[in-house]
Amino acid sequence: MIAEGRIALNGEKITTPATLLETVDGLTVDGRPVRPAKATRLFRFYKPQRTITAAHDTKGRPTIYDRLPKGLPRLMPIGRLDFMTEGLLLLTNDGELKRQLELPRTGVVRTYRARAFGNVTQQQLEALAEGITIDGIHYGSINANLERRTGRNCWIEMSLTEGKNREVRRVLAHLGLQVSRLIRTAYGPLTLEGLDPGDTDEVADTDVDAFRRTLK
Repeated sequence: MIAEGRIALNGEKITTPATLLETVDGLTVDGRPVRPAKATRLFRFYKPQRTITAAHDTKGRPTIYDRLPKGLPRLMPIGRLDFMTEGLLLLTNDGELKRQLELPRTGVVRTYRARAFGNVTQQQLEALAEGITIDGIHYGSINANLERRTGRNCWIEMSLTEGKNREVRRVLAHLGLQVSRLIRTAYGPLTLEGLDPGDTDEVADTDVDAFRRTLK
């Protein structure tokens, strides 16, 4: 763009990329002023069941944007939750932060609680720490614990870093369990605490900065 003469500073075309700027004041591209980048904002949202993590749905099902309160800035979801999965969904206006938090190699731990029907042992769950391959798809290490059992119903907590499509449901189904409710309770250090389904709030700047410092 510089070589094509499209970038100018105070009306004069910039000729070298070795141009240091403290602000974007007076900077234009194709004659249009460059706006300063918006400050990063991060929101917690308790996604209810039966909502799609998308802007539109071809089947006409409700989306997260139908459930979000009015007056929020333009926000993008960080990762996805299935139609029937509820719980913590992070939303941001920063595309770079979104990509960073979604990458498995960043190592952000996602924590879920699953209510399931069937029989499973703590030993079977602990074996998931070694990873598991199901139908040719390998799922990395999962930290899973049997929280409590009532008859053949149980609650299981699972923590993982990959977050592949329907990972929790597929792994538990492979163990012979039927998931009747799935809740994401935490994404990194951020949790559902204080939120009810449909609620949202903004994460403080200091907490966003602290979160970023923990990323690989």
